[in-house]
Amino acid sequence: MNAAKNKSIALLGTGLMGAPMTRRLLAAGFPVTVWNRDISKAEPLAENGATVAQSAADAVKDADVVITMLSDGNAVGHVLFSAGVADALKPGAVVIDMSSIAPPIAKEHASKLAERGIAHVDAPVSGGVVGAEAGTLAIMAGGDASVIEGLAEVLAPLGRVTHVGPSGAGQICKLANQQIVAITIGAVAEAMMLVEAGGASREKFREAIRGGFAESRILELHGARMVERRFEPGGLSRLQLKDLNAVAAMADEFSLDLPLTAEVRSAFEAFVADGNGDTDHSALLLHLEKINRPKDQQS
Repeated sequence: MNAAKNKSIALLGTGLMGAPMTRRLLAAGFPVTVWNRDISKAEPLAENGATVAQSAADAVKDADVVITMLSDGNAVGHVLFSAGVADALKPGAVVIDMSSIAPPIAKEHASKLAERGIAHVDAPVSGGVVGAEAGTLAIMAGGDASVIEGLAEVLAPLGRVTHVGPSGAGQICKLANQQIVAITIGAVAEAMMLVEAGGASREKFREAIRGGFAESRILELHGARMVERRFEPGGLSRLQLKDLNAVAAMADEFSLDLPLTAEVRSAFEAFVADGNGDTDHSALLLHLEKINRPKDQQS
């Protein structure tokens, strides 16, 4: 084992994304301690060689690198500063927040950790569960360039890292990514409805345009979900809405008018309000189908 692999890692948040990321790190030879609020989601990782901690503070006490993969900024802030993680970190530890949170919150966390002598990198990811399992995540890292460079071997098993700017820059790039994902999901869903209304096969339509200018990972993966009507969660609709709400907040701060984003955000708001927050975000198709049914069939 080389020197880099001697770095001990604590991974906080072993849900849909955190669990396969943990397995990737373990397979690469890193010692990993895991914690999850619902410990039943962390315990199976012991079979892969992870150490399961009873608390977040216990998980990080000997860690060189702490990775957080939590639901939102409030969850990250609570774990770091209310659950004792920041106090338990050893000198020289680095926190990599791979959650998707608002950029101002990421900057605040970086500032508060810097006061304690702890480096912080905001490094949200794109690629979903499939990318987490394959180690092909797109990692958008904001923070000090030398710190990010020093994390190269830790991040390599997870995907491709790009330093996109100072603290908070990773999160703003993730929000931009989520804009593209949400709008493209909406575009593919509407196109599916149009071709079917015109008498064509949704499946054959998707097959026909693969490789053309409309090709994308959304068409490849979520287009298949729409054709097969498989909407078990990979990316939750309520988290997609959370990201779109953060985009709206940043757009207000920057005085930007983003009409396409506003439209798809409104659609996700209605879809989640209708009780669909835990379905995959590709299931926005169901909302669009519903509003296109005759009014007496929309309930």
